[in-house]
Amino acid sequence: MPDLALKVDVDTFRGMKEGVPAIARILDARGLKASFFISFGPDRSGLAVLQLLRPAFLKKMIRTNAPGLYGWKTALYGTLLKAPLIGLAFPGTVSGLMSAGHETACHAWDHRLWQDWLFLMPSSSIGAWFRKMVAAYEGVTGMKPRAFGAPGWVMDGRSLEVAAGWGFDYLSCYRACLPFVFAENGMLEVPSNLPCIEEAGVDGVMAALEQRASGGDPQVLPVHAEVEGMAFCEAFGRILERALDLGYRVRRLEEVALSLDRPGLPTRPLTKGLIPGRAVPCTV
Repeated sequence: MPDLALKVDVDTFRGMKEGVPAIARILDARGLKASFFISFGPDRSGLAVLQLLRPAFLKKMIRTNAPGLYGWKTALYGTLLKAPLIGLAFPGTVSGLMSAGHETACHAWDHRLWQDWLFLMPSSSIGAWFRKMVAAYEGVTGMKPRAFGAPGWVMDGRSLEVAAGWGFDYLSCYRACLPFVFAENGMLEVPSNLPCIEEAGVDGVMAALEQRASGGDPQVLPVHAEVEGMAFCEAFGRILERALDLGYRVRRLEEVALSLDRPGLPTRPLTKGLIPGRAVPCTV
């Protein structure tokens, strides 16, 4: 029976407010648990307007109907509208997830800053970004975070070095086929290896689940609170039902990480590339 972990990324204020509770209800109705990787700091989604000058990014925004997915208000946060805090503004939602048996983990302090400008950020700013994120997580949960998943699956050597200093049990920052150990810092990486709805559509996600159901390798499905928790709620329910019909055992990502034979995993260096359906390179 193959394992299927649901990695739910929370990128925006609206995703935290509306998408997370909706996804939690969908999971609860089926007795399933997931891993929620939460952005805690400001929602500055409006700064994505600077990326519209890049043809690939503009094409993706049109193809995925981003304004319809995220809402026009989100598209103005951090520019014409003040950037609201995300996870820090909803401590009750975070504690509710934990009480229900879901995993919570760190995704970001400032998601937009990291995704668009990581490679131009000085090392000191990367360190400060992690400190703010971890402090926010600890302030909300009273616990140390056990995992980190980078915004947009974007990492570099400096951020790997900083991440190693925080004592995370594992990372989930890659788009790759199988788990591995980073050559740079010796940390366990449990990558997202299935496509998300924005990349492949609902049918593409279904097809990938069907194709891999007969294998024994763990599968990690990237989910977004702003997508599966809003416009694609019904489709997300159908995806889960199909996964259960195919025999998948739905687990938290931390459970998959603990089940791995770490000494037997390959060691890999950081690499970047472009995967179908994404506008910018990520770690692959």
